[in-house]
Parts: sequence; structure tokens; C-alpha cells
Amino acid sequence: MRRRSEEAPAEVDPVARVLVDVPLAHLDRPFDYLVPASMDASARPGVRVKVRFAGQDVDGFVVERAAGSDHDGRLSPLRRVVSPEQVLTPEVERLTALVAARYAGARADVLRLAVPPRHATTEKAERVPRTPPLDSTSVAAASAWAGHEAAGPFLEHLAEGGAPRAVWQCLPGADWALLVAQAVARARVSGRGALVCVPDHRDVARLGAALDDVVGPEQYAVLTADQGPAKRYAAFLAALRGDVQVVIGTRSAAFAPVRDLGLVVMWDDGDDLHCEPRAPYPHAREVLLTRAEVQGCAVLLGGATRTVEAEYLVRTGWAHPIAPSRAVVREQVRVDVVANDERNRGARVPGPAMGMVRRALDEGPVLVQTPRSGYVPHLACERCRTPARCGACRGPLQLTDPASPPSCGWCGVVDHQWRCSTCGAQGLRAPVLGRDRTAEEMGRMFPGHTVRSSGGDRIIAAVGEDADIVVATPGAEPPASRGYAAVLLLDTWLGLGRPELRSDEEVVRRWFNAASLVRPHGRVVAVGDPGSAMLQSLVRWDPAGFAARELEERVSAHLPPAVRMATVTGEADAVEEALALVTLPDVAEVLGPVPVERRAQDRAGAPEEPDEVRVVLRVPRHQGSVLSESLLAMQRLRSARRLAAVRVQVDPHVL
Repeated sequence: MRRRSEEAPAEVDPVARVLVDVPLAHLDRPFDYLVPASMDASARPGVRVKVRFAGQDVDGFVVERAAGSDHDGRLSPLRRVVSPEQVLTPEVERLTALVAARYAGARADVLRLAVPPRHATTEKAERVPRTPPLDSTSVAAASAWAGHEAAGPFLEHLAEGGAPRAVWQCLPGADWALLVAQAVARARVSGRGALVCVPDHRDVARLGAALDDVVGPEQYAVLTADQGPAKRYAAFLAALRGDVQVVIGTRSAAFAPVRDLGLVVMWDDGDDLHCEPRAPYPHAREVLLTRAEVQGCAVLLGGATRTVEAEYLVRTGWAHPIAPSRAVVREQVRVDVVANDERNRGARVPGPAMGMVRRALDEGPVLVQTPRSGYVPHLACERCRTPARCGACRGPLQLTDPASPPSCGWCGVVDHQWRCSTCGAQGLRAPVLGRDRTAEEMGRMFPGHTVRSSGGDRIIAAVGEDADIVVATPGAEPPASRGYAAVLLLDTWLGLGRPELRSDEEVVRRWFNAASLVRPHGRVVAVGDPGSAMLQSLVRWDPAGFAARELEERVSAHLPPAVRMATVTGEADAVEEALALVTLPDVAEVLGPVPVERRAQDRAGAPEEPDEVRVVLRVPRHQGSVLSESLLAMQRLRSARRLAAVRVQVDPHVL
């Protein structure tokens, strides 16, 4: 048998351009390889191949076949075609290039997010037959969208094959999953596919149940990162082969190879679960918006509230708003604020709020949102209110249950003889109560009713119509079958005014997400300051107004999304070297460097590591692509010179 290097090349287009799986910035480009005649039929664009690179066999994707090469030397042949499946479609290949450029990252890193690892057994399995697709007579009327202004024209345009773009604020008490399913059905009526990204697996399950009713149980695939290799690859292949034209999932589904894509949907785009924690750290919303621009498909960004980024899309005219009218909202829900003043000090729930809960329990379940998990997550001196700290690592002291002594929330050390370092007192008080302690107190206040706790590793999927009290942390609120009779928001002051870019926006998003679970004509009561502008936006049910004010503040302060920003993080010397190599636009601002300290709980018991610093780079929004190109060029230089690594994040979600 002849050696591969001696085999004759293919007669037509004997050169394959291959993206190798090497996440080094200076090697982030296609390389030319010779296609042996025996691989001519199988080495098609989009397939996985093995190639020889830097003395090793590495994976890669064929992105193009060509008649010749610009390389002057002798080309190495492909080692083998791993699979005949063209897993990297032209649309996704172009999308990965744009995402890598947008976030100043390597395409190899983006390709790992876009194409799941191969599962040979799944690939060779017999294809599952699917039921015929939808036609216009099989889709129920979109009656669930009633009350949402401008929804009718959007759905009609979508069903006619158009590409409308909308930012959607969901009506409180509405079933968002049903509304998304009906929008997906409109895209399918037009003969096109749809892609939906939601924050977590519970949202995926809820959306899947709605799609079963609207478009049928065999008309979509579920693509999430926690499915396991076989199920994830099977869902990927179902979309790739055209067995289904609807894909739902978490952020990993944003790159799904849906055929004839006509609609991209994202629910709750403000949830940080949409942020990819791996380089180059893309946000799924930006991936979908980029995809919509490239493939000319419709966009629907939805949520109980409106993010500042979504408001910017409306403000610039890129998308139009879909929202319930004020009259419909006033009829649907009532929101009140109860002050926890001196007369109520020491009571977990003020008297007026207790009365509301008691009356609501006669009609159905009640949701209580509390922002802290655990039992008593923080303790303070009973006399001077100084936070109680651990003597070993300075972490916060907490109570894990009613019978345990105070212990450190960072290192776990039990402190039996704590004494306040400020006043010397030994008494402790609880300034903040956690979910479990709140559930315990609610059980005492309302005997005869079942109190259920949801959060952490004990998240309830859904509740029925029984008159239960559900105490949940933000993000762990289970939906009720007919909606909650009332929603109570506790400790609304917690989290406000924190020195973070999105702290206020995140707090408001959590309030609206919980309050939107109330049934029609239900009650929402928030315990806090009635004069708070943020709570007043909840009382008026005006998330768009809050987003507009937040955007104005961002514009005046030159913060995203009004500008483009990037951070460069690493050891001080490495960051200084990186700044010396980067060629920034003339209008760029360099902020820092400032120290970036690890959290004390991360340092506890860990080996000593050099301290890191961070530099923030800021440019006008129209210079964003120039900033990304400059940072990518800098990364290539550093990679080629084998300098110490720095972490580059473009438009980081958290500052």
C-alpha cells in the first residue's frame, strides 16, 4: 500500500483549506492541504478531517476546496476524513468568523462552541422518521398574543415570509412559552425554520411542552450543553440533516445549523446564563443578532422586562416594540409597596403584606421571593451592627440551621466564642434572613398551609392549584399551573446601589420575573421604600421606562451599550506589555490599571498566585470593530512571541 504522501492528488480542486483546532491567535487562519484522490468525494467543505500540524495529528474542518494554493512549498496531504457529515455549514462557518472578530478571539474557540464533539455511534444510527411539517390549517390562532400591541402585524409579516424585528415585553400572567411557540408556528407556516434560546433547562422544558401542543412533539430538537454527548449530537444532527427545522435550547443552541432559518428568539436576554464563560466570552444575544443580520431572518427578543441593550435596539430603530397597553396592564395586575418601618421592625412580613397573603391563600398559591439562600447568610453585632467576620479568613459568619453555631461562609470554621472587634459585644443579630429561615417563619405565620422552599439544589419545577406558600430565591421561582394568587417580594433593598454596571437592572429584572408569575387580576406586594424610583417602575409596570432612564444614564456616563468597551486582565507586567503592542484608535480611552483581587473564599487554602490587574479600553460605538481588530492583532503578536497570556473580554457583561 502506497504511503499517503505518495498518493496522487484529486483531479478537481486538489487543495483543501482547513481550519485547524489550534487555539493560538497567530495560527488563526485556514491552512492549505493536498486532497488525495481517495478522499476526493469525502473531503467536502464542512467535514471533519485529521491533518498533520507542527509534528502532530490535529483535528480540523475543511472550509473550502480550491484549484491551487498560494503556498510556494510542498503541501502536506490530509491524513483522513473523520466523518462524511458536513457538520460546519457555510452559514455557521461565516457566523463563527464574525463572532470571533467581534470578540477578538480565536475561531478555534468559537468552533468548539458551535459544533459539538462527534459521537460516532449516534452518527451511524438509523435516522428517525419525522411527521410531516405544519401547514397553515394546522396552526391554532395566536389568541395568546391578545393584549400585546403591534403583535398582530409582527406575526402576519412573519407568516408571509418577512423578517420583522421586535423587542417584546410579555404581559404579566401570560404564558410566555405559549406565545413563543405560536411565533415559531408562524415561521414554520412560511416554510422556514426557527431557533429559540432560553436561560436554563427548566425554561427549555416549559417551552418544549408548549411546542408539543402548538407544532407537535416531533417537530423540534432540544440542544443544551448538559444533555450528554449522545443526545446533544443527535439533536445537532437532526437540525443539520433537516429532520427538524426548529431548535430550542440554552446558549449553546445559538449556533445550531437550522435550515432555512426564518426566526431567532431569545427569552430573558438579561439573564447572565446567556453569557458564555469560555473564551472569547460571546453573549448569545449578540450571536443571534449577528446571525439575523447575516441570514436575513426575523428577531424576537422577549422578557418580562426590557434590558438596556434591547432598549437601545428600539431607540435606534433596529427593532420595534411589542408591549401590552397601559390599560391592559392595569386590568391584569395590581402592585403595591409596603414600607417596613419602625413599627414593623423585627417582623419578617409587615402587617399589610400579611393580610394580603392571608386573603390570597383563600384563592390559590402564593409566591414569596427572598434574595438570599440558606438560613441566615450574614450575622452582625447585636449592639453596634458591625458585620460579624471570621477570625481566620475575615469571611462572613452565618447560621446554616437553627441548631448549629455560627460558622464562616468562606472557610467553614466554627466560631463558638465570637466577640465584636468594634465594641466587644458577644451578641449576634440577623440583618438578612435566607430562604430557609424565611420559609420557617412563614410556616409560623400561616399555620395550616404547606410552605415549600425552592432554590439552590432544591428547585421546584412547577406547582399546582393548592394553597401553598412557595419561598424561592431569584431565578428559582416555579410557575404555577394557573398562576399565583399573589406574589410577595421581600428585602427589595438588598442589591440596590451596588457599584456594578448592571446591579440595578438585575434587581429590577428579578422583581418583574417573579411578579409576572401572578395570575390575571392578581396582587403583587413589595416590601421596601415606597419612594424608590425602581419600585415605582414596578408599581406602574413600566420596565421600558426604567430601561430608557438607565440608557440615558449610560449614555451620559459613556457606558455600554452607548460605547464599546474591552478589558485586558493579567499580571501587571503582561498587561503593560499588551498595551505597548496594541494600536488603539485615536479616540480610545485607557482606564486603569486597577488591581483585581480574588475573592477571599477563592484564596482560602489555595496556593499563592500573582495579583492581577485590569485595564478598561473605551471607544465610541462606531469604533467597536476597530477596537476588536486592534486587540486581535495584539493577541496574535503576543501569541507568536510566546509572551505571558492576558485575558481579553470585549463588552464584558460585568464590570
